[in-house]
Amino acid sequence: KLILLDSLLQEIKLEISIHATTAFNPCNNIMILPRRYRTTILKLIIAIPILWIIVMMFFYTDKKSTDKSSKSEASGSKPQAEARIQELDTNNIDKKTDEDSDVKSVKKDSEVEGPGVLIPPRDPDGPGELGKPVKIDKPDKATKEKIDKGWQDNAFNQYVSDKISVHRTLPDPRDDWCKAESRFLPNLPPTSVVVCFHNEAWSVLLRTVHSILDRSPEHLIDQIVLVDDSSTMDHLKEELDEYMAQYPKVKVVRAPERVGLIRARLMGARYVTAPVITYLDSHCECTEGWLEPLLDRIARNKTNVVCPVIDVIDDDTLEYHYRDSGGVNVGGFDWNLQFNWHAVPDHEKKRHSHTAEAVRSPTMAGGLFSIDKEFFERLGTYDSGFDIWGGENLELSFKTWMCGGTLEIVPCSHVGHIFRKRSPYKWRSGVNVLRRNSIRLAEVWLDDFKKYYYDRIGHDLGDFGDVSSRNKLRSDLQCKSFQWYLDEIYPELFIPGEAVASGEIRNDWSEQCVDSAAKREDLHKAVGLWPCHNQGGNQYWMLSKQGEIRRDEACLDYAGSDVILYPCHGSKGNQYWVYNHHDSSIRHGSSRRCLAISTKKDKLLMEDCNMENPRQRWKFQNYDPSKEEKS
Repeated sequence: KLILLDSLLQEIKLEISIHATTAFNPCNNIMILPRRYRTTILKLIIAIPILWIIVMMFFYTDKKSTDKSSKSEASGSKPQAEARIQELDTNNIDKKTDEDSDVKSVKKDSEVEGPGVLIPPRDPDGPGELGKPVKIDKPDKATKEKIDKGWQDNAFNQYVSDKISVHRTLPDPRDDWCKAESRFLPNLPPTSVVVCFHNEAWSVLLRTVHSILDRSPEHLIDQIVLVDDSSTMDHLKEELDEYMAQYPKVKVVRAPERVGLIRARLMGARYVTAPVITYLDSHCECTEGWLEPLLDRIARNKTNVVCPVIDVIDDDTLEYHYRDSGGVNVGGFDWNLQFNWHAVPDHEKKRHSHTAEAVRSPTMAGGLFSIDKEFFERLGTYDSGFDIWGGENLELSFKTWMCGGTLEIVPCSHVGHIFRKRSPYKWRSGVNVLRRNSIRLAEVWLDDFKKYYYDRIGHDLGDFGDVSSRNKLRSDLQCKSFQWYLDEIYPELFIPGEAVASGEIRNDWSEQCVDSAAKREDLHKAVGLWPCHNQGGNQYWMLSKQGEIRRDEACLDYAGSDVILYPCHGSKGNQYWVYNHHDSSIRHGSSRRCLAISTKKDKLLMEDCNMENPRQRWKFQNYDPSKEEKS
């Protein structure tokens, strides 16, 4: 269009120069143009504005198209690309196109792409937004196979996870008390977040990382250290490095061989540059305002070790479940040295004016916490003699309290966690690493109380390694005794040494013993029987001075039907039993009936008492009459 205009002007100029002399009248100094040139000029006057209008419309259209494309890329509303490993939505994606490379070039400003991940648009009503559940109803055969494969690899529903944006929104579970202006100190120390993983699902790992970056003040995140515990899946190798390269604060470090969670965490700590270390699992989601309350407690006292409230992300639908600060629990343990949760005790509630204030906890779950780096090192970090995982949370809990620190749950901080019902990973067989770690823990920190754990495992200690360096650490730090810990920090814990009787409850006629795992899932169910094995464990029971037959916080309970396990309530009633060591009877206090075994030797019964009946005769393994007399 511009060339046409220029050509027309050049032609007119040439014609005018040729004929100008013949058209000039010297008498009146007027130049007279021939008629045909006047017509040309008139056409030119009309054509020039029209051509300029056309040119402006051309440039405006080009600019609008370019702006629209740029906005589309910036908002992430681009065509969806097919994942490289598995196609998750054949209705939206039928084949790969050249758009794949375009998507990868703008990853930083859009949803992520990765193995097994369909890139969802940033839709506020998209799957899983605001923590809502995603349910796959009546999947076809192909989809069912993908769902089953995800469960097999991860012990959670990877298929559903891959449907959800890695930047999904979550509800804000904080109390209003937490959001008050000036609630936290203005100058908080930054933290390095250490996340260890092994063969983690791509979408879950990235959602963990992005929840940290998206919901943390930038100046408080010094770095995120991703520790790869020798993963074997391809998407966690070069592809992960390439993806994380666009985030300067994320550093990927790799163990050359499988070392387990404890040593992987120690490895990650070596790369920490911030004054505070925060450990998170690789299947978490941080909520708004999660970080500041943790750092505030450490800023006020560097010996505070702090944990967020751990909310539950459903392993099937990925629904985000949470409760307000009134539902906060604190950590404990039983004499199997297993962690458990229980309600905030009354003596702790009295210390606070609001339920959202940080509460003291006897133990931590261990997966998610923040700690001052120097204090962590002073405590000896983790016992390097611990193998793989297990027991490290109790060790850190005990030595925090006994060696001058404080352990707290911070209700203003919420982090979601996918709780799996099994471990999807395989380890070498033949070694009970949890027992070995627990024995090391007991030898160093439990003093004479370790015998109660050893009673549970039949006093079979095996080879637990050299603990002399850990004993020296405790001595050098001048840590308090475990008796002090029980008296001052965890007075609610039932002490086996105060039991009137303990050990197995045996019926000689049948050679059967009262048997139950006494786990949370066993509560409200009938107590079982099993051939006596003299190894403690599921057959270890205690008779308290209050007449409870208990295993830690679970008590035998009879309400007129089966003998079941029920949470101990301390009010006697259905949980009150009278043991007579001389006639070997166990009589129920309120019903006055006696505990018996069925004639088929397969069930516990309650019968009218008959001391001549061998099915009603029971013996506790250990019995201390002096304690019974005091009761």
